[in-house]
Amino acid sequence: MTSPPPSDNQRPLLFMVGALIFSPGIDRCMREGRLDPIPYFQRHARADWGDVSDEKWQANNDALQSNGRLESFYVVHRELSICIFTEADRSETHIVLAAER
Repeated sequence: MTSPPPSDNQRPLLFMVGALIFSPGIDRCMREGRLDPIPYFQRHARADWGDVSDEKWQANNDALQSNGRLESFYVVHRELSICIFTEADRSETHIVLAAER
């Protein structure tokens, strides 16, 4: 008997993410129960770069190979978007509100 394919939550991360750092705005949204950033972080760490241009998508894919900075953008809803970026040295991954950039 074969096991089912892994769900998105079970797929391995594609790169080291280092320390996970939430901006003040993300922290506030989490405390207010308005945002769970972890599903977006998981998408980022699995090379789903979100709502970015084709050029940015390719640049991120190239950065995976060359150890460059990785940047994702996600529209949570009409009034809330987040950016996630992992430093080139993979020491830190930041989650920030788009408005904080």
